[in-house]
Order: sequence, then C-alpha cells, then structure tokens
Amino acid sequence: MTALRIFDIAGSGMNAQSLRLNLVASNISNANSISSSAAEAYKSRQPVFAAELKNAMNKHDATSKVNVLGVIESQDAPVMEYSPGHPMADKDGYIFKSNVNTVEEMANMMSASRSYQNNVEVLNTAKQMMLQTLKMGQ
Repeated sequence: MTALRIFDIAGSGMNAQSLRLNLVASNISNANSISSSAAEAYKSRQPVFAAELKNAMNKHDATSKVNVLGVIESQDAPVMEYSPGHPMADKDGYIFKSNVNTVEEMANMMSASRSYQNNVEVLNTAKQMMLQTLKMGQ
C-alpha cells in the first residue's frame, strides 16, 4: 500500500459520512410533515454503504474504500392520525405523518459526525507523519 492511499480511503469515508449527515438533516426537517395520503407521506431515507474490497486477496495491498451504493426509503408505514378538522384530512378524517424517528435520526447524526471527525483525524495524522518523515531527511 502506498502512503498516499490513506488519503483516498479517509476521503471516501468522509464523503460517505457527509451524505449520511445530509440525509439525516433532510429526515429531521421533514419529520413533522403531513400529507393527505399514505403514498404522499414523507419516508425516512438512509444511505447504503459497502466496503470496496478489490484488493482484499492481495496480501501486499489489502485496502478498502467506502462505496455509496445508494439511498433507500424506509418501508415503515406512515403514522396515521385521526384529525377530521385538519385541512389535509382524507375523506375518512385521517392525516398521514412521516415515518421519521427523530431520536434515531439524532443518534445517526452523532455517529456520522464522529465518524467524519475520525476520518479528519486520520488525514491530519497521516499528513503530520509525512511531514516528519520529510524533516528526517534534512
């Protein structure tokens, strides 16, 4: 593994966590949205990650980056609430709220933020080690 691969690996982790943070922000901002049908209700979105293990079999270069495979919508049913006086109520008097769990989203936000910070620390440490190595040659 070349020393510069560490920047690719940590960078891919930072990109993945940045996407995760953006999805958390979107989910939280739509947590209290209301619609008149279950099909139109906002559904929580989550990223799908995978490790890229193309060199895992090579004993000299077993590095892996993070791949973002896509974004999936939760299949949980929206929250159905009886509110016949609401302007968006359906003919039976129900409104549909998003299926976002704000507590879960806050935990996702903290986890993604810490993972992002860890990748920044890896980059800074690698940079400092390279600078110290260059100084040794002087």
